[in-house]
Formats: sequence, structure tokens, C-alpha cells
Amino acid sequence: MAIQLGASLPVGDIGTGPAVLRDYAQAAEGLGYDYLVAPDHVLGGNPDVDYGGRRVGTTATAYHDPFVLFAFLSGVTKRVGFAAGVLILAQRQAALVAKQAACLDELSEGRFRLGIGVGWNEIEFQGLGVDFHIRGKLSEEQVRFMQALWAQPSVKFEGQFHRLDDGGINPRPKSGRVPIWFGGHAEATFRRTAKYGDGFMPLAYPAGDKALAAFDKLRGLIREAGRDPASVGLEVWVSPGIGGPDDWRREFTFWKKAGVTHVNAHTTYVSAHHKRIAGKTYAEHLDAITRYRAAVVDLL
Repeated sequence: MAIQLGASLPVGDIGTGPAVLRDYAQAAEGLGYDYLVAPDHVLGGNPDVDYGGRRVGTTATAYHDPFVLFAFLSGVTKRVGFAAGVLILAQRQAALVAKQAACLDELSEGRFRLGIGVGWNEIEFQGLGVDFHIRGKLSEEQVRFMQALWAQPSVKFEGQFHRLDDGGINPRPKSGRVPIWFGGHAEATFRRTAKYGDGFMPLAYPAGDKALAAFDKLRGLIREAGRDPASVGLEVWVSPGIGGPDDWRREFTFWKKAGVTHVNAHTTYVSAHHKRIAGKTYAEHLDAITRYRAAVVDLL
């Protein structure tokens, strides 16, 4: 089965204006990329404050709202898909997200995947008036509520956080579903993906035995939930910022043998096993994704 190849949208580096984002999306589409990924942060802390070593996301980096960004890009592209990587669902009203995702599904003609996560930047929850400590169980119920709204024209729902006597949204996705991909690595994320997810997008695992063990665990949970593991996609992020073509090909081959369905060539993400590209200009980002795809194109 062919792997879909994605690229990140480096909004924080190349700029937030319509022309540069249109050009980058069209260039990635022209290179043959299957989809584009953009992150989500509504609020950030003051970058000039000393947080005493505590991890706090700040306003030093710009983030577009994924729904607004992808709605715009869907109008200036023809084929490339879009994935939120990831939307912090618990910060938002579920019915509103269901409506926005359904509208984007319609306007992009089914090119959108909704990646979701529970979030980590507590200051965002503070500013949005949401209890940071209930975000996991809240987002799980949100998924069930949204999937009901997408599937049926009229919904009755009674949960801990949501109630709807008899209502719905219009438009709804033609397929009756917007694909939901879970990001994260907590035990609860595995269970939620197995029950409700269309895909899993972890970032914690480099190519190796830990990743294989995580995928095996997820497949077992999917079977326990009465679903087919083949129906749930797997996405990993790779970095054109470290190594070269031979390294990229080895890593890509590993992921392909592991059953990964989507590989995102991310040019800015940094973790223990990712390294962002050295440059921050439009040309440097475009060069990175150009070289990466050329190195692995025959492996797709």
C-alpha cells in the first residue's frame, strides 16, 4: 500500500500572509506532496517572562487557526490534503468544532483530517475558561458528540459535559464522518484511538523497537474494540533537518515495514529525535521538502 507523504506549513518562519502561504502550499502540491500539516495554539504566554524552567508556549511564534488557514488554502489548491497537527479539542465547544470541520470538509471536498490532542500549555486553558485538569475526559466525550453530529441529521445526546435534546448541523460531511486522528502517547490516548479514531499520530517514538511495540499495542486494543486495525491509519513525523538522503531512506523504509500509512516531513518540529532545518527562510524550507521527497519518492 502506498504511503501518503506530507509536509509541515512553517507559518512561524515564512510568515502569516496570504501570498506566502498560498505559494508554499501550491509549491508543495506541485512537488507531489499528499497533504499539509499545521499546528494549533490559540494563546501563548508573554515571551519576556521568566517561567522558572516551566514549559510554557509563548507568543514568540505565530500560529494560524487551522480551520481558517485550511479554508483559505483549500480555495487555492486542487488536490493536496490538510491535517490539523493537532487541534487542542478541549479548548473549544464540540458542536462548534463539528460545524467548522463539516464546513471545511465540504469546501475542501473531503481533503481534511482532524488531528486532535489534549494539550499541555495550561495558560491557553486559563484564557479560554476551560478546566485544564478535565481535558482528557472532556475531549473523549467531545469526539463522541461530534461523530454523532456528523453521522445523523438529528441527534439526541446526553453526556457528562454535553446535552442535545434533538438537533444537528447542516452541512454535514457527505461521508457522515470527518476523520479524527489522535495525537499523544498517554495510555488513555491509545484506548481512545482504538475506540473512536481513524488514525494515530504519535511523536514520541523514533524508528525502533519502542515504536513497533506501541503500534502492536494499539492494534491489539483496536481488535479488542471490535474494529479492524487496518482501518486505523498511522502517521509519523520525520525530519529533513538531520542526516541526508541515505538516512532518510533507511528511516522511511523502517516506517513502511512497520505499517505506517502517513509520513510527515516536518521542517520545524524539535524533539529528542527530531531536528529542525537550519534555515528559516521560504527558500530553505522549500529546498528541504524538495530534497526529502526526491530521496524517498521511489519508496512511496
